[in-house]
Amino acid sequence: GFLQAHFTVYQPLVSASEEFCEDIPDVTKSVFVMDYLHDFLKEMPVDFRIIKDTRDFGVFAKWSDIAGLGNDQVEADTVFYHPPVKRSDGALTVEYDFQEVGGYIGIVNAQHPTQEKTYHAVFFFQVGGNDWGYIPLFVVLVVLAQGIYWFSSRRRPASTG
Repeated sequence: GFLQAHFTVYQPLVSASEEFCEDIPDVTKSVFVMDYLHDFLKEMPVDFRIIKDTRDFGVFAKWSDIAGLGNDQVEADTVFYHPPVKRSDGALTVEYDFQEVGGYIGIVNAQHPTQEKTYHAVFFFQVGGNDWGYIPLFVVLVVLAQGIYWFSSRRRPASTG
């Protein structure tokens, strides 16, 4: 919606001040920095959760997917949780030491200061290894299409009659 924040992840033990957004290259201590791009966020308690992507939502993860898991499953999949806090300086910084390679989902909830309304943001990220996404499927489809082409375009022997 209209509330925006910018996420940056750092891995100071292995890559100094290099910034990461979607994929985090190493399984190590990671520092998440969320800079509020909308001043209204400074008035809201904001929490931050990281869950293991056990359902393989991947890059298509959205809030309805997370809500559909139910609280018990979200709790079971949670590897990190920072409770709601107001940040008048407009930046939330948290650290988490990843222990395993895999897909994760970040979840941010911001509670409206005067109404019973919560804003949600969900984003997928890969830790360690390579997230090849749809590249393997694409390669298979290209090879399959090429094979069908070669097979269908070979010369058929002339029939004798």
